[in-house]
Amino acid sequence: MEKILRHIEKLIPRRIYRFFQPAYHFLLAVTGTHIYRKPSRHIYVIGITGTKGKSSTTEFVNAVLVAGGKKTAVLSTIRFKIGDHSEPNKYKMTMPGRFFVQQFLRQAVDAKCQYAVIEMTSEGAKFFRHVGVDMDALIFTNLSPEHIESHGSFENYKHAKLRLATNLAHSTKPLRLSIANLDNEHGKSFLSYPVEKNIGYSLNNVHILHEDEHASTIVWQGKEITIPLPGKFNISNTLAALTLAHEVGISLDDAKRGIESLSLIRGRVEKVTLPTNHPLYDKQDFAVIVDYAHTDDSLRKLYETFTSSRKITVLGSTGGGRDSWKRPVLGKIADEHCDEIIITNEDPYDEDPMKIINEVASGVTLHAPTIILDRRGAIAHALSLARTGDTILITGKGTDPYIMGPNGTKKPWDDATIAREELEKLLTK
Repeated sequence: MEKILRHIEKLIPRRIYRFFQPAYHFLLAVTGTHIYRKPSRHIYVIGITGTKGKSSTTEFVNAVLVAGGKKTAVLSTIRFKIGDHSEPNKYKMTMPGRFFVQQFLRQAVDAKCQYAVIEMTSEGAKFFRHVGVDMDALIFTNLSPEHIESHGSFENYKHAKLRLATNLAHSTKPLRLSIANLDNEHGKSFLSYPVEKNIGYSLNNVHILHEDEHASTIVWQGKEITIPLPGKFNISNTLAALTLAHEVGISLDDAKRGIESLSLIRGRVEKVTLPTNHPLYDKQDFAVIVDYAHTDDSLRKLYETFTSSRKITVLGSTGGGRDSWKRPVLGKIADEHCDEIIITNEDPYDEDPMKIINEVASGVTLHAPTIILDRRGAIAHALSLARTGDTILITGKGTDPYIMGPNGTKKPWDDATIAREELEKLLTK
């Protein structure tokens, strides 16, 4: 079916296709819902949306549910999981189209999963990929400028996100739950819809006992919980998961166990080392971090998490043809927080990669940035600069599986894998 649809799309003149594209995607969503027999009505569906933190929150929510003995399905930017089977998401999109979401939910139902945790994006909402998904709960993490060129304005971007809240309000489920981050100014907007329960969460409602570059320890509802990932943003993501767990009947002890078991989220503050049994493992005396941070706010918060070490950043840039306004902004943030700045290629698509890189570099005025077009070369150079106790922060792609080039070309890629390969080369010398 997917091959047939792709062939039909190629036959339609581009101008005409773009005009009818919204209606076409809506029709596909509705059709998929019926082909797969409305699967979302037979499973507890948790949608997670926001500008940042969606994937991490999805993993935190999954962790507390699994710790509570629930069988789960996960659809996210990072991976697709049904029960014990998990595979990486290599689509370069969070919510693939052409019936994918409905087919995924049907497979989850058939596998007797009790919960489906779905990361939902503004782009997915724009193309109606949420239509036909009856949600039980929606978690909102935060909202800041992103995808402005795609949506036309920040208000349009926010409206696309709020479509998901509208979808929850129209859900046929009996006990609809909306959970929103009240530390973000837009949180209240997501709690203004007529559902059975609206709940806010905030860092003001948790006591932070300890916080460093490795982990945080908090007290929530009288329970001490260690979050094995750094940053206040991960405390916030944890609060979203704990709030959801409480509302669906997961005990606080189980939720604590789930949170504390989550020592790795791929591409999200991911620590890169050689395997512990590698003979060179102990030679690494500096930290290497891979993170998806690609907005001004997420980049700033990542840098602010690592305050006690000299920071070397491998800074990508926005993908070609999108959000060009933030390129010098990202450069400026790196300039303010980092000691060494290496600017490199990310996903240029059909745009000149050097043009993108130079626009990022225009925001760097306090340092002399190093420009290395080849991303592997940039990572290798960053590693070569590292001294004992330094932190290297490789940002922009996270788990993105390809570097996207002109005319639809793509190069297989994984930042953590490349960093590990270059790290081994360096430590072998």
